[in-house]
Amino acid sequence: MKCFPLAGRHKAHSKRMQRIAILYDASQALLSTFDLNEVLSRILGIVRDVFHLSKGAILLLDPKTQELYLKTAFGWEAADETTRVPLCSGLTGAAARTRGPVYAPDVSQDPRYIPSMASTRSEVAIPLMVRDEVVGVLDCQSETLDFFDDETRELLRLLSTQASIALSNARLYSLEQRRRAQLEAINTIARQTTAVLEISELLKQVCSLVLESFGGDHASVLLFEDDRLVLRAHQGRLTPLFKVGAEMPQEGLLARALNSRKAVVETDLRQLPGHQSGFRETASAVCLPLVSFGQVLGALLLESASCDAFAAEDVSALESVSDICATAIQNARHFERVRQMAYVDGVTGIFNRRYFELRIAEELARSTRHGLTFSVIMLDIDHFKRLNDDFGHLAGDEVLRQVAAILAQQLRKSDVASRYGGEEFAIITPETGVEGAAAVSDKLRRVMESWHFPSVERPVTVSAGVAEFPAQGNTRDQLVQSADEALYAAKQSGRNCVVTAQMLRRTS
Repeated sequence: MKCFPLAGRHKAHSKRMQRIAILYDASQALLSTFDLNEVLSRILGIVRDVFHLSKGAILLLDPKTQELYLKTAFGWEAADETTRVPLCSGLTGAAARTRGPVYAPDVSQDPRYIPSMASTRSEVAIPLMVRDEVVGVLDCQSETLDFFDDETRELLRLLSTQASIALSNARLYSLEQRRRAQLEAINTIARQTTAVLEISELLKQVCSLVLESFGGDHASVLLFEDDRLVLRAHQGRLTPLFKVGAEMPQEGLLARALNSRKAVVETDLRQLPGHQSGFRETASAVCLPLVSFGQVLGALLLESASCDAFAAEDVSALESVSDICATAIQNARHFERVRQMAYVDGVTGIFNRRYFELRIAEELARSTRHGLTFSVIMLDIDHFKRLNDDFGHLAGDEVLRQVAAILAQQLRKSDVASRYGGEEFAIITPETGVEGAAAVSDKLRRVMESWHFPSVERPVTVSAGVAEFPAQGNTRDQLVQSADEALYAAKQSGRNCVVTAQMLRRTS
C-alpha cells in the first residue's frame, strides 16, 4: 500500500521534468530569431502546443497612450491591432499595472474580466517584462474552470520571461541594425547559456562569453544569498582581491546599479569614493544588475585595467546580455531544485540511495586524487520488521523519520547520510579513518538507544558496520561490501553494537 503515493510522486516528478525539458527546448528555439513577427508567432505556438490551449494572445504596450494593443493571437475571432485595452481595464491591464501574473480561475466571478468570448471559463495574464519594465502581456484562456494550476502558471511565467528577452532582442535588432555584430553575440550567449543547467558551469560560461563578446579584462558574477552579495564566479587577467564565495561590499558602483536596477558605467573608478573593486588593477567598469521577473538576483561586472574602456552606447546590448544571463540563472536554479527532489527520500526527507551513489563516486575520486581517507558506515535498525508488525507501518515510518532526524543532528555538515533502502542507512564520513567513524557510529548507537520514540513502547536500537578507504576497499563495491559484512557481523553478535571491517580482518 505504501508504494502508491510514492509512485504518484514519481509520475508527477517525471511529468514535471518532461514539461520543463519541453520548455527549455522551446526557449532555445524562441531565441533563435530576431524577426519581431516570427518571435511573437513562436511564443504563441509554444503556448498552444505545450499547454494545449485554444485561445492565446500577446498584447504590446504603447508607451505613448499607455494602452495595450493586440499584436498577435490564436483562437480570437475578428481581433486585430485596433483592439486596445487601457491599463485600468481587464485582467491584462491588471497584469501590466501590477507587474505580476493575474489569474481568474472562474472569469464569471472576477469583476476585472472583460467578456470577449462566451466559451472562456478561466484566464491567466502574465506581464512581459524587460529590465523591470512592462513591454506587453501574454494572455492565455481556457474553456475549463480553474485550468491553470500552480505548476502550469509557473511554467507560463518562465516562458513569459524567455519571451520578454526574445521580444527585447527583436526590438533592439530592428532599431539598431548597425549593431549587428553585438546582437549576434547576444544571440550566441542566449543559445549557449539557456542550454546549460548546472549553475556553477553556467556562471563560468557567462563570464567567458561576456569577455569574448564585449571585451574588457575581467568578468565576474555576484549573486545574492539571503542579504549577502557573494562572488560566485570570475574570469579574466586581473588580480582578484576576493576568493569565490566571499561576501562583497554593497557600496559604490555596485550599490548604485543594484538600487537603481539599471546599468552603471564608470570611466575612472579610482576617482569614485566608496568603491571597493574586486580586482587590483581595475580602472573602469560597467555594472549590470541581474533582474529576473522583478527580482534582483545579483550583478554582472565587466572590468578593465584601462580608463574609459566602456562606451555608453554599449549599455543597451549589455543590458540584453544581463537579462539573458539572469533568466538562465533562474532556470538553472529552478532545474537544480527539481533535480534535488530526485535525490531526496520521500519518507525520511534525507538523501536517498541515488544520491549516495553519486557522492561516494565523487569521494572516491577526490580521496584518490589527494591521497585522503574516508569511511562508509552502514547502519541498520534492529528488528525493524517486528517493530512494524507490533506497532504498525505508520509507527515504522515515524521511526525512520526520527532516525533520519538524529543523523542530521549528530553528524557533521561534511558527512553525507542517506536512506540506503528499507531500514538501512548509509553514511559517508570524508577524511575520517575507521576508528573515528566507529566512534561516530557508537555515538549514534547510544543516542538511538536512549531516544524516546513516541509511537513505540520499547527502546529502538541500531547496529552498524564500518569500512575505510582504501584499507578495506579501494572501489565502491569493495568498500560497501566490507561495511555490509561488518554490519552483518554486528547483527550476528547480538545487535545494538558497532563492528568495523578492520576488526573482522584481525579475527579472520
